[in-house]
Amino acid sequence: MFSLVIPVYNEEQLIDDLVTRVVASVSSFSADYELLFVDDGSKDGTVKKLLQYRAANKKIKIISLSKNFGHQAAFTAGLEFSSGDIVAMMDGDLQDPPELLAEMYRKIKEEGFDIISGKRTGRKGHSQRTFYTLIFHLIFKYTAGLENLENTGNFSMMTREALQALLSLKEKVRYMPGLRSFIGFNQGTVEYIREDRLQGEPKMSLSKLFTLANDAIFSFSRFPIRLCLYLGILGTIVFMCAGIYVIVDKMMGFAIIGWSSTLLSLYFLGSIQLIFLGIVGEYVFRIYKESQNRPIYFIKKIHEDSPAV
Repeated sequence: MFSLVIPVYNEEQLIDDLVTRVVASVSSFSADYELLFVDDGSKDGTVKKLLQYRAANKKIKIISLSKNFGHQAAFTAGLEFSSGDIVAMMDGDLQDPPELLAEMYRKIKEEGFDIISGKRTGRKGHSQRTFYTLIFHLIFKYTAGLENLENTGNFSMMTREALQALLSLKEKVRYMPGLRSFIGFNQGTVEYIREDRLQGEPKMSLSKLFTLANDAIFSFSRFPIRLCLYLGILGTIVFMCAGIYVIVDKMMGFAIIGWSSTLLSLYFLGSIQLIFLGIVGEYVFRIYKESQNRPIYFIKKIHEDSPAV
């Protein structure tokens, strides 16, 4: 069996195109499949439309979460309920073309890969979001210490063995591309140019993208805390040299005029300390979230066929 997990949130306008293209693509390489749509607390007619398609195609299953838990939690819910020997995940905005699933499937079946990720070689359209995304991938590439992550996102396919390894990671603050790279296995890529959004507004606002970037960097990199250490050492050296300079000036009878340099130094050091506290606080907050051990999602209802008795 082949499983495809697609989180959706207020995507009523896109459902027709999404289901049509996904069914056509998956049917081209697998007769035994399931399409798991995870409704992440939609407020529009997303679920109603999906139920209409499910009435005609029972291979479509719908998992409705009790509220909007976020993209990564919705993916986790779908992956945990998937039954396929090969499982894929993709966003529901059609920016990642479902037609590439056939090539991903071929690479796993014929070339022996365990995980295939979609690698973006370019993006159609130019926007502030695109610029921020490129900056994030550039920073993450050099700070995370993980391979196969550059310009890859959620769009991917993996074997059941790789999926079980992925699901064994139980942290609450999740960044799926990072976790996927961390587990290892034989990983490959399929290159493509990412499309503009077909209809509707992006559901990942800039603030949510910034939060996701924070989760990714603080979950997989010690660079921020190392940066604090390096700046602290540099600051110590600079102000030790400044202290020696002041002492020598005093001994030679030169008086330092004014208090501006003193005040600026105090403000500078105070700002640096606040930045350091903020960075340490990010790590402490993630430790706190993990120690709470709360479920990352709750399911309201599952629309699927009841198992035979």
